[in-house]
Amino acid sequence: MRDLILVLGDQLDPEHPLITAMDRAQDCLWMAEVDEEATHVWSHKARLVVFLSAMRHRRDALDQPLIYHELGTYPDLATALSADLEAQAPQRVRVLKPGDWRVEQAIRRCCDSAGIELCMEDDPHFMCSLDDFAAWAQGRKRFVLEDFYRWMRKRTGTLMQADEPVGGRWNYDEDNRASFGRHGPGSPPTRQRFTPDATTRAVMALVEQRWADHPGSLEAFDWPVTATQAQQALEDFIKYRLPDFGTHQDAMWTDEPFLSHSTLSVALNLKLIDPRTVIDAAVEAWASGHAPINAVEGFVRQILGWREYVRGLYWRDMPGWLDDNALDADEPLPPMYWDGQTNMRCMAQTVGQTLQYGYAHHIQRLMITGLFSLLLGVRPREIHAWYLAVYVDAVEWVELPNTLGMSQHADGGRMASKPYVASGQYVKRMSNYCRGCRYDPADATTDDACPMTTLYWDFLARHEDRFADHRRMRFQYRNYARKTAGERSAISRRANAVRRLVQDGQL
Repeated sequence: MRDLILVLGDQLDPEHPLITAMDRAQDCLWMAEVDEEATHVWSHKARLVVFLSAMRHRRDALDQPLIYHELGTYPDLATALSADLEAQAPQRVRVLKPGDWRVEQAIRRCCDSAGIELCMEDDPHFMCSLDDFAAWAQGRKRFVLEDFYRWMRKRTGTLMQADEPVGGRWNYDEDNRASFGRHGPGSPPTRQRFTPDATTRAVMALVEQRWADHPGSLEAFDWPVTATQAQQALEDFIKYRLPDFGTHQDAMWTDEPFLSHSTLSVALNLKLIDPRTVIDAAVEAWASGHAPINAVEGFVRQILGWREYVRGLYWRDMPGWLDDNALDADEPLPPMYWDGQTNMRCMAQTVGQTLQYGYAHHIQRLMITGLFSLLLGVRPREIHAWYLAVYVDAVEWVELPNTLGMSQHADGGRMASKPYVASGQYVKRMSNYCRGCRYDPADATTDDACPMTTLYWDFLARHEDRFADHRRMRFQYRNYARKTAGERSAISRRANAVRRLVQDGQL
């Protein structure tokens, strides 16, 4: 054997370059399902089914020489790969850059131990190579998304007219922050569902058998697991939901988990669809008059900007990022994150739909579950492991920067200059979660106080030395300065009570 070509579970691109260029007479593909991928974090059942079913569908579509290990053969990737390196003795191992630093290290150790050359190539699925990202980042003290996004717009020509952005503005974020108001979203278009076929049903049964105690449900499982389904999901989004995506993309509503969001991150992160295809379809929707510029630009920014940006930062700063804890957070992850049992309606709604679908949109992740753990002071490694475990689109290269950088400010401001902190009043403004909730977002000190509001003021108090003079937090600290000594003491007492109630599962 000349080349053993590894195809990892998040590298299922139909045009995978190492597969299309392989020599069938000399090379062999290699794929492995291993228990480790389910257990290194306590993975949601739907996340397991997405990865395993997509891998098996990709396997069944291949006609090249292939070594494929199903679950139960090996406990982890390193054991599986080491066994085949010894048995097959290839001249080289070839693989695209993995999406997880831990996986990359395991592959490197296996090849080093076997004395076999490893050829690891950057993944052309991404529109910015790691070398290009490093060149962009060189010499910068802070890595601002907007700077990177404009650079990517210019180099790709996306939504550009010569050297200027179409519509005259680079960013329409200010037009994309509206709430639904009292009457809500009406009846959002239903996203396309994919009924599990025989392969997916077999995987679902296997997951229920092997990991019955894992979080989440499979009753509503309907995610795309093939390239054909991913394309259908894209077309469905462009036709029915993209036109309404922009204005209310930050809004939330009870029992409406999907609204006008694309839910394409699952297909993108497994490489079932190419980001260029997705961006081109969105831009064409604007060019044809089907969707407004604020919706299209906001969507494109998520893919061309944010997605590429966090991937570059991940590989630039790993593995040190795993130990970042700039705010000295030391609370354990509350039980409510695993069962959704809480009187806080915002948390019950967001965690509840996460357990049901393995999905929550970006504001639910950032400003509900992420905000609460940030204000509470949860240990960064624990909340990182939770996000990696419970979302069907979670691969570490995208999840970790979003969690430890954007959400928890554990990196001390490498990604975002200030922590994203807000009180329960933000949740009230952007959702209807506060209606009928037993907690009052305007109250910070009594037994009926919204925990978000109490912990928000407590966060400002605990981190006053860090942020009081921060130019983007001066307004927040001016409001805090108006509170009397008695009010501050009452907030501190209630915050301590909230922490006890949280850990006792009684909040």
